[in-house]
Amino acid sequence: MFRRIMNEIHDEERAFYHLEDATVVDCTFAGPADGESSFKEGRNLTLDNVSFSLRYPLWHVKKFKLYYVTMDELTRAALWYCVDGIIEDSTLHGIKAVRECENIKISNCDIISPEFGWKSKNISLVNTSIIAEYLFFDSKNISLDEVRMKGKYSFQYVDGLVIEHSLLDTKDAFWHSKNVTVKDSTIKGEYLGWFSEGLTLIRCTIIGTQPLCYCKNLKLIDCQMEDCDLAFEYSDVEARIFGKVDSIKNPHSGRIVVDEVGEIIQENSIMENNAVIEIAKD
Repeated sequence: MFRRIMNEIHDEERAFYHLEDATVVDCTFAGPADGESSFKEGRNLTLDNVSFSLRYPLWHVKKFKLYYVTMDELTRAALWYCVDGIIEDSTLHGIKAVRECENIKISNCDIISPEFGWKSKNISLVNTSIIAEYLFFDSKNISLDEVRMKGKYSFQYVDGLVIEHSLLDTKDAFWHSKNVTVKDSTIKGEYLGWFSEGLTLIRCTIIGTQPLCYCKNLKLIDCQMEDCDLAFEYSDVEARIFGKVDSIKNPHSGRIVVDEVGEIIQENSIMENNAVIEIAKD
């Protein structure tokens, strides 16, 4: 039988430790006692219109749903080691949210959280805005759809990532990543995709200096590149690019077809480069 908790305020340590089979509605977790770990080790929980201003509220929680939940900047490390969760229409503004979590679906949320999503598995973001540094560091099987992202050093060491219909404004992204596919998206940043393996970009717009160097099994399908210079250095690449690339430098292997290239640089290489660069014919 489900327990229902309504219209309460708590600030004590472990306010509902190991709470099971419960719905929490219109409650606040904040106050002078500054207690941590409100729902640690919870099971089968639904939180609706709940606000947090305390650290570590959901750790080791299994089977949970968060609707219209607000976590302010004092809600540090909000979700760690959690499994099987849904987060909708919520605000997550504390550092280090979602760490070593698995099977979490996030939609219609506002996220400001440095170091978000580290070492996690099977996480999805839909119609969500996020500001984060080192987003999804060393995570696996991640999906983003209609996501507006701003940050730095995104998706390092990620393995298994699909991004669609999204805007990424990042310092760099996809370093040392594996098995990444990005479709119908814009990626703005510097040094995109260095040392990646199996990166595929489909109908994307790529903006920024020195993209896609030291890549293995790199594919660009019907993409555009803006303000991209010194691209593809030492990469194994198959690419069809519409429009102009400012410069291409020492691509290692494969075939690059582009409408226009400002400069092809073949000099000072540390390895033999056999890539073919073709100007597309009308």
